[in-house]
Amino acid sequence: MSRWLYTLVFHLLLPAILLRLYWRGGKAPAYRERIGERFGITPPLRSETQAPLWIHAVSVGEVQAASLLIRHLLQASPELPLLITTMTPTGAERVRALFGNQVEHRYCPYDLPWALSSFLKKTQPRACVIIETELWPNMLRQCRRQGIPTLLANARLSERSARGYARIGTLTRSMLRQIDSVAVQNATDGERFMRLGLPADRLKVTGSIKFDAAIDAGWLRRARELKQTWGEQRPVLVAGSTHEEEEALLLQVFTRLQQDFPTLLLILVPRHPERFEPVWELCLASGQTAQRISDSTEIEAQTKLLLVDRMGELMTYYATADIALVGGAFIERGGHNPLEPALLGKPVIMGRHCFNFAEICTGLAAAGGLVQVADDDDLTRQLKLWLQMPDQAQLAGQHAADYVASNTGAVERVVALLQPLMHR
Repeated sequence: MSRWLYTLVFHLLLPAILLRLYWRGGKAPAYRERIGERFGITPPLRSETQAPLWIHAVSVGEVQAASLLIRHLLQASPELPLLITTMTPTGAERVRALFGNQVEHRYCPYDLPWALSSFLKKTQPRACVIIETELWPNMLRQCRRQGIPTLLANARLSERSARGYARIGTLTRSMLRQIDSVAVQNATDGERFMRLGLPADRLKVTGSIKFDAAIDAGWLRRARELKQTWGEQRPVLVAGSTHEEEEALLLQVFTRLQQDFPTLLLILVPRHPERFEPVWELCLASGQTAQRISDSTEIEAQTKLLLVDRMGELMTYYATADIALVGGAFIERGGHNPLEPALLGKPVIMGRHCFNFAEICTGLAAAGGLVQVADDDDLTRQLKLWLQMPDQAQLAGQHAADYVASNTGAVERVVALLQPLMHR
């Protein structure tokens, strides 16, 4: 497929895209706000005299990863304006929650040449940093045309994704040749990028910036307060970033475990806010004593199920866990970031569908900090083992924390790659 054909198809799909945006706005009203920004109608930036550094992070996960780089830049170069773009309202809310007025946020325009051209002329960024693998042909083309260097940071490319890009080989090669530098998480990802056409001299293995996360004392303080409300001796399972079908599976496993562990507490933290209500209905239908944090001032000791139906609190609840279950891997979604609970010294369990974090999961498992399970029976057995032998679970958690600590430094390596791009 050529870029011209891709752009034509994108234009033809615009009515369907707008209808989907309106439909999503029924569940999440923020999707119906600031629509002009999605077409390049961008309000002026506060700093019109100094070109900003543009960082694009599509949604919550990418914003969380980018936050480590952003904090570094705010501390090292406080005079540098930062423009953060996302595609989702939840990503936008996370930017506001983390940085407030320290940065500016805009929605990134759809991948239409005229929309991106308008956006770039109004914002005039000095360079663009794209977090992970958010590759759009017209975005990269317009950056190249307007002399804006691009860095793909914390890049990852699963074998499945590589096969998908290979199907549109002409378009993929063209995209990759527009990028000035690609900082990959590991050598395997780098080989996949080069196989698709990335010039070898533009590739650098920097590791994952997610290893550079620091523990917030506020997470630990709030976790201690929570454990005091429901009983410090209670064993706690925290299932983070869960998707549809996963909660039902976890509730079934939880019911089995209760026979041997009657004081067990299961905390569910769904990935997307529009699923809070459906998951709450599942909790009520389970027959277990359930609470949700949005309408609970204090978690009661007899509560068996707790639904976290607010965004941005996952790390606090991971800090309360005896065992962490990371969602997106018990179904074929590729899994979410296991380094979050690992940073806190928690033993991690995931399903077998971990292709989004394959290298990290392999390393964490080899270190003894993560166990992958094949099905609900396997999950039940592993949970029962760690609940019966908490010393083994704690040792696995220590192995997880040690693995994270041994792989830090990626943020500084990415910043080093970025410096010549911003000043060339």
